[in-house]
Amino acid sequence: MKNISQKMFQWLLHFFFPRTCFACGRDLPYNAREPLCVSCAAGLTVPGPLVCQRCGAVLQSGGAHCYACRGVKGKSYKCKVIRAAFVFNEFSRPLVHALKYGGADYLARYMGGLMAVRYRAYAELAEAELVVPVPLFASRLKRRGYNQSELLARAFAPLVGLSAPAGVLKRVRNTVSQTTLGRQGRLENMVGAFSCAAPEVVKGKTVLLIDDVATTGATLEGCAEALKKAGAQKVLAYTFARE
Repeated sequence: MKNISQKMFQWLLHFFFPRTCFACGRDLPYNAREPLCVSCAAGLTVPGPLVCQRCGAVLQSGGAHCYACRGVKGKSYKCKVIRAAFVFNEFSRPLVHALKYGGADYLARYMGGLMAVRYRAYAELAEAELVVPVPLFASRLKRRGYNQSELLARAFAPLVGLSAPAGVLKRVRNTVSQTTLGRQGRLENMVGAFSCAAPEVVKGKTVLLIDDVATTGATLEGCAEALKKAGAQKVLAYTFARE
């Protein structure tokens, strides 16, 4: 009887407030637990089959590294490995934008769960000892009400047996939007933008940075620079999507 009542309540709730797929906009079943329909969920594709061994960018013509990571250039990066759960496409983009700009903070649990499942496919990330989210500048955090990367980290970390201590990284400079800059501009924009507020937590550790999307990896590199200065042994990165 209790189960029947719950189903009736779900159906009535769906009748008056129907849930729709975040990607295609079609109605979801009344008892759907996920924010994407079955068809759009299948559209969440993984990067590859060939990716840059350092930054995870998809390689169209083979090889081991992309142009930006090839040769001696790759040795200069503080963030040694970047990987992503999915490609940033028409199915992952609506989730990222809704979480980041639409106030849909509840999506972090779903997205973090998917990241945890995909994480096990990346042996190169297995040495991570703790999780640190990419921070927001204080004024932006106040406007948004939450840090989407922190929510993803909180959902992801316990599922893979890692800790996610709060407040490790701080954003100390309010940088201009990365979307307005090219690759070199993005890298320069992030220099000195972060500091480590808890060096005792990261000293000698392999740290896994968590963010929603990686484009050029400039933000992750800025974070890795601060962590390395604080004594982190190695910095890796993992994002929900990769452009």
